[in-house]
Amino acid sequence: MTRHVLIYALIILLIVLLYLRRYQRKERTHQDALEQAIATGLAEPQSLHPVIDPLRCIGSASCARACPENAIGIIKGKAVLTNGAHCIGHGACLAACPVEAIKLVFGTDKRGVDIPTVRPNFETNVPGIFIAGELGGMGLIRKAAEQGRQAMDSIRARKVAAQADYDVVIVGGGPAGISAGLSAIQHSLRYKIIEQEESLGGCVYHYPRNKIAMTAPVKLALVGSVKMGEIQKEKLLEFWRGVVEKTGLTLSFRERMEDVERRDDGTFVVHTNKGAYSARSVLLAIGRRGSPRKLDVPGEESSKVVYRLIDAEQYRNMTVAVVGGGDSALEAAIAISEQPGTSVSLLYRGEAFGRVKAKNRERLEEQQKAGRVRAMLESQIVSIQKESITISCRGQTQDLSNEAVIVCAGGVLPTPLLQKVGIEFETKYGTS
Repeated sequence: MTRHVLIYALIILLIVLLYLRRYQRKERTHQDALEQAIATGLAEPQSLHPVIDPLRCIGSASCARACPENAIGIIKGKAVLTNGAHCIGHGACLAACPVEAIKLVFGTDKRGVDIPTVRPNFETNVPGIFIAGELGGMGLIRKAAEQGRQAMDSIRARKVAAQADYDVVIVGGGPAGISAGLSAIQHSLRYKIIEQEESLGGCVYHYPRNKIAMTAPVKLALVGSVKMGEIQKEKLLEFWRGVVEKTGLTLSFRERMEDVERRDDGTFVVHTNKGAYSARSVLLAIGRRGSPRKLDVPGEESSKVVYRLIDAEQYRNMTVAVVGGGDSALEAAIAISEQPGTSVSLLYRGEAFGRVKAKNRERLEEQQKAGRVRAMLESQIVSIQKESITISCRGQTQDLSNEAVIVCAGGVLPTPLLQKVGIEFETKYGTS
């Protein structure tokens, strides 16, 4: 009997030792990830992100397992945001936490984020201008869609006697804008949706391939309650396209808002790159990605200039320039360089690729050694011609043969435009 007890005790001890060893190995990995993120400048989150209360956290790791970006780890028995730059704010960690130890916030102690002031009915301090979704501080896809529908209820209740082309102009074709448009159809409102991209989906459209995009059910006008669970980006975009086709929702793509004019009679005129539309109300359902940052150089209006890599294969046997120093720029340059017959120049005005993932830096070095990518630091485009570009590299001007330019320089929020209309902003420093 004693012998059997000893054997069982040894087995249990072995299991415990193996568990502790595995736990310590995982913790070391998470600690290394955090240290690397700090060293490379990737610790600061760029959007909505989790803040974990260490007093409530029980170290269950449910949040870490739920995070598709692997941005959360367990260190000293507590959950920690180990790579803030990877976080895209979809909130899967919040839903997974069993003890409500997580809240989602904008900004940090070091970096503030400007959020427009929005009332509970989604109306800004400017009567008639409403905000729903990520711009107003809600990055969760399900919540953004709900806000679009709820904001439309508030717009319906607004009484304006003056005549206008539309009851509402909706700016943005993401979850909030689509949901608002469906609600407008349901309530027979005259609406117009403008979207600056060539496809619907909003910020989801810019997610990497196979990214997990939604983790909770959503209720849509005309469609009802949709139970999706975890779904990849491509499937979600396919779902949105199906909704548009089924309901007859109309969107105007590649149309960018350039100004909003407020009239004395309580109506507005929304000016875009394609026209001007009068409306009784305006719903801003845009994300925090903003409009693509331009180079502002001669020739940039050329059709060979784009601001996002869609398909690397289309650049086979071409001479391509990629502009930017972040992960998106490196990933674009690497993907294109892997295509047969391509010649890729990566142009960045900085002295080093600082805020990038170690994996991307390593892959870039491999492509450089193989002669597939030419990385040119302290360089920028001066002008763009039909078959070439002129660049300034470390003070020297030179011409490069070129057939395509991909600008990966981030986005610019329309904050000045909205402030011009009178919308007030509040700077968030790690608050919800």
